[in-house]
This record gives sequence, structure tokens and C-alpha cells, in this order.
Amino acid sequence: MLQSMRSAAKYIWIFIIVAFVGSFLLYETSGLAGRAPVTTTTSIATVNGEEVLLTTWQNAVTALEQQQQQQSGRGVTLDERQQLEDRAFDEIVTEMLLQQEYKRRGITVTDEEVVQAARMSPPPQATTSPDLQTDGKFDMQKYLRLISSPMARQSGMLAGLEAFYRNEIPKQKLFDQVASSAYVSDERLWQVYSDRHDSATVSFVVLRTDALTDTSVTVTDAEISQFYDRNKKRYERPGRAIVSLLTVPRTVTAADSAAARTRIDQLRAEIVGGAKFEDVAKRESTDSISGAQGGALGKGGRNRFTPKFEEAAYALKVGELSQPVLTPFGWHLIRVDDRKGDTLDLRHILVVVGQTDSSATRTDRRADSLANLGASQEDAKKFDDAAKTLGLTAAQVVVVEKEPLSFAGRYVPSVSAWAFSGVRSGESSDLFDSPEAYYIARLDSITKGGQQSLAEVKDDIRRRLTRDKRIDKLAPAGEALVAAARAGTLESAAAAKGLTVEKSNSFSRVDAVPGLGQFTQAVGGAFAVAAGQVGGPFRSLDGMVVLRVDARTNASKEAFEAEKANQRAQLLQQMRQQRIDEFLGNLRQHTKIDDRRTEVMSQLRRQSGT
Repeated sequence: MLQSMRSAAKYIWIFIIVAFVGSFLLYETSGLAGRAPVTTTTSIATVNGEEVLLTTWQNAVTALEQQQQQQSGRGVTLDERQQLEDRAFDEIVTEMLLQQEYKRRGITVTDEEVVQAARMSPPPQATTSPDLQTDGKFDMQKYLRLISSPMARQSGMLAGLEAFYRNEIPKQKLFDQVASSAYVSDERLWQVYSDRHDSATVSFVVLRTDALTDTSVTVTDAEISQFYDRNKKRYERPGRAIVSLLTVPRTVTAADSAAARTRIDQLRAEIVGGAKFEDVAKRESTDSISGAQGGALGKGGRNRFTPKFEEAAYALKVGELSQPVLTPFGWHLIRVDDRKGDTLDLRHILVVVGQTDSSATRTDRRADSLANLGASQEDAKKFDDAAKTLGLTAAQVVVVEKEPLSFAGRYVPSVSAWAFSGVRSGESSDLFDSPEAYYIARLDSITKGGQQSLAEVKDDIRRRLTRDKRIDKLAPAGEALVAAARAGTLESAAAAKGLTVEKSNSFSRVDAVPGLGQFTQAVGGAFAVAAGQVGGPFRSLDGMVVLRVDARTNASKEAFEAEKANQRAQLLQQMRQQRIDEFLGNLRQHTKIDDRRTEVMSQLRRQSGT
């Protein structure tokens, strides 16, 4: 069987069964070399001295991009591509680190292990494939017949299986080693259960710093320096760029809106006249995802859709076709295929209220003029001249690295990724488009991200430490309030100081409590103070808290015993995953990575003249 696996393909990275005959994704290390004048040995990074080839990374990005396009039914923006590039790079780095760790630990995979896994442990893509199921459940015999068929060998599926298991088996061995010592005692299980099921209700008073008469505190440079050294990761900032942005909006006119309403009326008349709803949805609906399924939105309860849509849907009888319904997404026709209580099985057809062909043509021509007049990789003045010629006003906006740009309440696609792709100040972008507008950007300035210096964040740290010290100054007033409340009542003690007593709802140790926060001393104090007693002062987010425990209920031992086995399995799985995540994090933290992607891609872009 193993020989048959190897005979079908040289190297297959990802195995995915999509139909009964299956399919797989080829991932060859030289497949994209012809797209740009670079060699197959061009390196974009090193991981502990081991090179990552440009072609390897590009192929991985392309594989992820194709997968996303298949899922979304559209192309990806530069912002989305940047996310895929980072994801692909991280996956490659992780795989290289794992391979290095396998070698260090002597972890190997035998041919027998691969064959046994292929026969006994189908990959997740196989177990979820509808074509390998019988009566809605995975059919092991179908799977075994599939991998034994000549078609599986000829298509490369067996080679894909071998690649999959040669990747997964050593990973599982490593993770078993890392997490093998995970253990959960009964005491730990009870503690976790109690944290979630013990409950308390409290009355409380918050003393805030604005009530201080003496607000003077001293924060020394040594304290600031110590805080900075302990919290350096907090002060890593992304890159920032200033870009000038020109916008050609896709303005929707009253005539465009009327045309959309006319179109939805025509589609309704067609269905009433005998056309199948499903066929019209596939042909006409601008909701491409549901449209491909005949308009199907699936089964579900309330609060899935916008209020206008739901109001119309729940007013329909089964099989009834709605009148046109207007929502922020456009005009809809709705049909209910089935109803059980509040659960509806729905279909819809969507006609977006957008520009008509004639309006869109005028906008497109204006955008093309902007692209022709303003596009330049060297002459920043052409951008300004284009704006003047077309009567457009450039807006200066701040772009943050790895954050999509929003401007005037709208997402502006691709500009953020473009600004940090290695372009130079003064360069103009290509024409980017969205459903709302066309955009061209010019990079005016750029500041690299990285670790902020102590001098840059000194004032912020001083304000933080000053706030903390002012809260500490509330402790004497809090202690006095506790004493007065214990001598009388919390309400009388608070009234004497002009303070307000607040009451909480019932909460557990892990809940976020309005006024008390989450995982704060005040929340913990509610479970440390005896019921009916006053305790504190406890530090909260913005002051000191004095509280009285009005009621407390302890978790049920009987309920715990009934759930203990399932809870143990869940917690043990969480602990194992936590140890694996920590191991991978430590592995990455102690890795020497030289990432030169931006520089290489900038050079590649200039070589190709784009």
C-alpha cells in the first residue's frame, strides 16, 4: 500500500476530500517561480539559520487564497491577502520548528505507522465528507473502498494521505510527550466547579479618587523604569503611515433605487407566474452564497436577521411568497419552506440597491480617468494634478499596520496592506474598488513599528502609576467606612459620607460584575467575607470597594459528582492544549527568525515594474 501511495506524486502538502473520488492540493516548491524574475533559491526569511524560500511561501499563500476564494465566492483584497501571507508564514515557521524539534528528540515515523493510521484513523476531511457518509454518519467501509480503488492511486490521493500522516503522526508523538504529565485531581476539579457555581449577591460602595482631598503622589523615575522593564511587550506598537486618499463614490441615485424596486417586482411576478423560486434565486440573487443554493438560508430561530426581514418572515405561512421587503441590504423576496415553533426554514432572493448600468458606467469612466491621471510610482505631483483635474479633494488619513483602513465610516480595501508593502513615500497606488467607491492612495510618510522607547512612553507610565497610588490613598477612608458599617449598617455609614450603596445581581467568581469588574480583589472578596458581614476595602478598577455579602450559595456536591467525569475529560483536554500552546509559544519565543519578506517583495515589485 505504501509503495502505491508514493507512486502517485512527488510532494503533496494538503489532503482534502471534497467528493467521493476525493481531491488534493499540490504544493510544489517551484510552482510560482515563473511569475517574477527571481530564482528558486530566493530566501525571504531564516528560522534558526534555515532558509524559507520565496517560492515555498508564495505557494502556501496561493493555496490559502484559493481556499478562501472558494469559500467566499470572490477575490481577496490586499488586506485579506496580507492576513493570508502572515498566516502562511506563521504556519511555515511552526512546521520548520516542529521538524527541528522532531530531529532533536529523535521522533520518526515508520511505514507501518503510516499504513495503520491511513486504515484506522481517517483524516478529518474524510470523516466530514457527505459522500463518505451513510444515513448522515461516516461510513468506514466507503472510506476503505475509496483508498483501495485504482482511482485513489491514479489521482494522487494516496500520496496525499501519506503526506498527511507523515506530518500528523510525529506531531502527535511530540504533543503526547509535551502533555503526557497533565493531571487533574479531584480537589482541582472541585475548585474549578466551585468557581463557576458558587454564587454571591452583595451590596457595595465604591470610593473613587475624585473624592480625595489630598491627591499629591510622587512617582520616581526608578519606579517608571522598573514598570517599563516588567511590561515591555505592552509597549510594542505597529507601524503607522500617512496617506492621501482620493475617493470616487458609487453614488446611488433615486433612479437607481427605483430600478432596484422595479427589478424585485419583476422577479416576484415571474415566480407568481410559475417560475421556480430556486431557479430565479440561482440566476438573479445578489446574495451569491445563498443564491447558489436556490436562496436557502437554512433552519434557525429568531434574531438571525435584521428586524424588518424577520418581521416579514414570521408573518408568512409555509410556502407563501412575501411582498418585496426593504432592509439595509436591499430588496428581498422571502419564502418559508417549513416552520416548527419559532424555527423557520427560509429562502430569499436579494436585489441590492445599487447603481444601474448607466450610472455605474459614468462612475467607472471617472475612476479610470483618476487611475490614468494619478497613478505614478515616482511623481507625487501627478496625484495632486489628477485630483484638481477631476475636482476631487484628497483626505489625509492615518493607516495602522495590519489594521484595515476605515474612512468616513466605510471600509477602504487594500490601502493599509499596500502602504506597508514596501512602497516609497510619494508613490501612488493602483485603483482599489469596493461596493461603495473607488480609491487611490498616495503614501506621504511612514513610521516603522517596534518597541517604543522608555522616553516615548514615560508620561503614560507616570499617569498609570499615579492613578494606582491615588487609589492606594483611599485605603484609610475605606477602612474607616468598614469600621462604621460594622458598628451600624453599610447604608448608614455610606449616607454619613454622602456615598451611594449599589446592589449586584447574583454572580460567580469568574463573572464580570458591573461596578466590581472581573477577576478583581472585590469579586474575590465577595467569596472571602462571611454572609451578612462587611469586608474590605478591596481594590477595584477605579477605586476601593467596601461590600456586604447579602447572600451566598455554595455549589452542590451532588451535582458536581454527576458531572465530574465529563468535567475531568474537558479540563484535562484544556490542560493538554494549554501545555501544547505554551510549548509552541516558548519554542517560537526562543527562535531566531530573520524575516525579510517586506524587503524582498518590495524589490520584486520594482523588478516587475508594478
